[in-house]
Amino acid sequence: MAALQGIRILDFTRVLAGPFCTMLLADFGAEVIKVERPGVGDDTRQWGPPWAGKPENRMSAYYLSVNRNKRSLTLNLATPEGCDLARRLALTSDVLIENFKAGQMQDYGLDDESLRPRHPGLIYASITGYGQTSPYADRPGYDYVIQGQSGLMSITGPAEGEPYKVGVAISDVITGLFAANAIQAALRHRERTGAGQFIDVSLLDSQLAALVNVASNYLVSGTPPPRFGNEHPNIVPYQVFQAADKPFVVNVGNDRQFRQFCAVIGQPALADDARFATNPARVVHRETLIPLLERLLAQRPAAEWTQALLDAGVPVGEINTIPDILSDPHAQARGLVQDVTLADGTATTLLGSPLHLSATPPALHTPPPLLGQDTDAILRDVLGLADAEIAAYRKKGVV
Repeated sequence: MAALQGIRILDFTRVLAGPFCTMLLADFGAEVIKVERPGVGDDTRQWGPPWAGKPENRMSAYYLSVNRNKRSLTLNLATPEGCDLARRLALTSDVLIENFKAGQMQDYGLDDESLRPRHPGLIYASITGYGQTSPYADRPGYDYVIQGQSGLMSITGPAEGEPYKVGVAISDVITGLFAANAIQAALRHRERTGAGQFIDVSLLDSQLAALVNVASNYLVSGTPPPRFGNEHPNIVPYQVFQAADKPFVVNVGNDRQFRQFCAVIGQPALADDARFATNPARVVHRETLIPLLERLLAQRPAAEWTQALLDAGVPVGEINTIPDILSDPHAQARGLVQDVTLADGTATTLLGSPLHLSATPPALHTPPPLLGQDTDAILRDVLGLADAEIAAYRKKGVV
């Protein structure tokens, strides 16, 4: 039995943070009913190219990345009937998750206060940009803005020059992870008490929490952290170096590794130099040490340095492109790339789950659904509607 089998999640989220969260839960067997607007669906369905599927059913690669193992139900929440069906579905669900602006679900009668008296065991999760109690609660939350506001961009990029964003919507991804963790904790609490609860997760909170040691450095020292480019503020050498042919990454995590590193590069005396013998000393004298190492490492190809340093027990790796890593033996061995057939018969490839559990492993059960693919089945099986009733709703534009 899958870990979350028997758990029903009514999913009103769109784009990335929420769909990523519910995909993680669906991977563990939860039934995720993805509620989408008729004729339009999740915004990311149109965020292409690239596309997969036949022209009449095409889905963007972006949408495919976070919507496996879900069922798609179209409901028009602008109609009273659509809101009524959504409320009825909520009362049959274990979890409701949404990422509308603060207060918007109240307009539909789908807010926590409206539902809880009729369903005290409901776990209600809200993902917003800033949280329910923030002075910024009415602002829209977008990953790029959050990367800037959170301070992440102030520490990302070259030491001299403009701040950089991370190359993936990392604030959304981190928020989705936190939300999935919170939902599972709430499910465990409900097992013990029978009571549901309200979960308030925000992008800005999540990204601040993900600053971890960098935020702690400031809180302890009072010194604002500068940008270090590809270097590390607290560990040296821990950065990108240019080899004779291309750049590669060296991560010397302790003094023993530094001694081994120095032996490989033919400079064992560096490990005994008082300026470099310990990591705190190397941090202080990085401006002397790093140029010296740069000259030495530029003399041989990256592959030679990588193998020699790995043989010596020093953490090191070449800088892959996305095609490189997706075809790497590691990705294949770990099941991170999986073939799937979409509902229209098109074969495509998706990322798999990175989690490995011995008894209840996550799995790719079903491909990302076509828009409204499961509407009739859900209304029939969950709410007991007759085919004639569903047809009438469809004629009125409710579904």
